[in-house]
Amino acid sequence: MIRQLFLAALAVALGASGAAASADERSDMRKMAEQHKHDTPAASPAATAEPARPVDAEEVTYGEAAGKPLRGYLAHPRGARGALPAIVVIHEWWGLNDNIRAMTRRLAGEGYLALAVDLYGGAKADNPDAAMKLMSAAMENKAPVEENLRRAVAHLKTHGAPRIGVIGWCFGGAWSLQTALLVPDQIDAAVVYYGRPETDKEKLARLRAPLLGLFGVEDKGIPVAAVREMEGTLKQLGKSVDFHYYEGAGHAFANPSGTSYRAEAAEDAWKRTTGFLKQYLKTKG
Repeated sequence: MIRQLFLAALAVALGASGAAASADERSDMRKMAEQHKHDTPAASPAATAEPARPVDAEEVTYGEAAGKPLRGYLAHPRGARGALPAIVVIHEWWGLNDNIRAMTRRLAGEGYLALAVDLYGGAKADNPDAAMKLMSAAMENKAPVEENLRRAVAHLKTHGAPRIGVIGWCFGGAWSLQTALLVPDQIDAAVVYYGRPETDKEKLARLRAPLLGLFGVEDKGIPVAAVREMEGTLKQLGKSVDFHYYEGAGHAFANPSGTSYRAEAAEDAWKRTTGFLKQYLKTKG
């Protein structure tokens, strides 16, 4: 009975007005929702680790879209002077919750100005049904999401950021890649934690930023075969890509929120993430 109610909720969410999401995207959303159907947005160890150095953070308005303010969460190292390299942080399907804020502080502790965006307009989910509805609504009307991300990048530019990266998990992982394709001349590094692969070769050809991809071999929502196909296409196009596949790890293995955390894979992915960001945002000539 619970499974029937869950699938019914998916059908309602995917039946939202608009036709922005493709059939493949809708199918992938269903698969991802299946991976999360018993999940909760509880803080994982990724969100409970303290930043490497003290940070300050605040709620901010980073622009306006469709006549509405865009509100997010901005963090930076305490006592930092001068312009810092910056990172756009994109939340999971749960929304901009306290766990994403914690990860934003953790990224700031690595020496960055980190801005967590809100693609749900202030809404957050505390169960899979609600998360599916929020994600579906965003995917069915992508224009405001894209404008939101453009505004976030522009806001970081106003702080003098010499280089800008983008990172996201799950739903946010897909949008991390899309941000790098949306404003390719403004993104210097992109990190994708098990986000939906992009299959359009023409879109992938726009990528300029080095791309780090982190995926679980046991992920049933983001099949490894599809990811490897994207990786191959990017390499054929001469793009800088570094993809890692973790045995025994499924979807959301490093999420700030959720119960699928796998410590060994997540900790290795974090080390790769911080090393990658340092290479392309701090030491790039």
